Amino acid sequence: MKNRTFLTWFMLGHFANDLPVASLWLIVPTVGIAMELSPTEVGLLFTICNIGGALAYLPAGILADHVSNRGRLLVATFWWVAVGYLLAAMAPGFWSLALLLAIAGMGDAAWHPIATGVLTRDNKKRRAHVLGIHAIGGSLAEVLSPLAVGFLLAYVDWREALAISVLPAAFMGFCFLWVARAVPCAEKKAVSKRDMLGLLNMWRRGNGFRMVVMICFYNMALMALLSMIPLYLADQHGFGPEAAGIAFSAMLIVGALAQPWVGKISDIAGRRPVVVFGTLTAAIAIGLLVFQPSLWVIIAAMIVAVAALDAIRAAILAGAVDHSGRSEGTTLGLAFTLLDGIGALGAVLAGIAAGFSWPHMFGLAAAFALAAAVLGFFTVFGRQAASATTEAATAFTSSD
Repeated sequence: MKNRTFLTWFMLGHFANDLPVASLWLIVPTVGIAMELSPTEVGLLFTICNIGGALAYLPAGILADHVSNRGRLLVATFWWVAVGYLLAAMAPGFWSLALLLAIAGMGDAAWHPIATGVLTRDNKKRRAHVLGIHAIGGSLAEVLSPLAVGFLLAYVDWREALAISVLPAAFMGFCFLWVARAVPCAEKKAVSKRDMLGLLNMWRRGNGFRMVVMICFYNMALMALLSMIPLYLADQHGFGPEAAGIAFSAMLIVGALAQPWVGKISDIAGRRPVVVFGTLTAAIAIGLLVFQPSLWVIIAAMIVAVAALDAIRAAILAGAVDHSGRSEGTTLGLAFTLLDGIGALGAVLAGIAAGFSWPHMFGLAAAFALAAAVLGFFTVFGRQAASATTEAATAFTSSD
């Protein structure tokens, strides 16, 4: 299978698996309104969903590095997503819904380190570029799913809308039975405690630790915005599901289309300028929202902020792989765990801040983005950092 066709199938697979997850941006606020939940409870529901998914990232990444037939693992993720979200659509209450969404999200979470591990291992010289192409699928899901769900919710309830969103994943579950045969087999090897300790040692101090904290603040800013924007538009500006879906999709499409281009720039010019510029731009745009300008200025600032953060995601993930220099699946599993695990706290913290006022919420999100920009400025990215950390890890494991 040619590389371009291979990338296209991975992009489509990413799109199908992320559709139900992306539908939650509108479904969860709709559940919140139906169940009369507070902004804090809405944020908590998002956080529980993301933490549940985060539990699957690292195990899936480890499997991607140590199991030979990774194609079968990718096929399994589609069926986990389809069945999991169908069960969630039948949940009777808040806590059962939160638990089932968290479990269903594990299937989607598992896709990411396995798929990106395959792509980065086979495209070492253009990691951010291929990650950007892969990311188009997820970003388009986040663009199209809220748009579709916004209109669906005008005719069906949230349970039916969630059930409909799993159909592409079920379809891809059949398609990938063929695609999986083209996934290169990796060397099957046992999980080594020594290797795991060496890998973790790269991230627990110095430059690695700065990158870890930067990744957390970056996604806390993004999660704060994405989880609260639909609720804010409904609460402060009277947006219905259709209008909120259109506005939300418009905010995501710019970043979605920019990811491969921005990733390619980071492959050539370096990760740091791309990461710092993106997070700083987002911090300024979100800061403008604190002053509650006119609606059109609010929408424009939201588009700039979300696009700036979304566009640099591939560069951040590629930077994590560069830093490690090995074990692509495990490294990306760890990165995704930080993004959607610790980073998901941004949703519940934003919900708490919104309980005080919406300017408090936007101020908190701006602070998260600014913290990521400062940490990104002081973080060393690229091959030089990878070489240094690899040598440090080797010395650490040799001393055991």
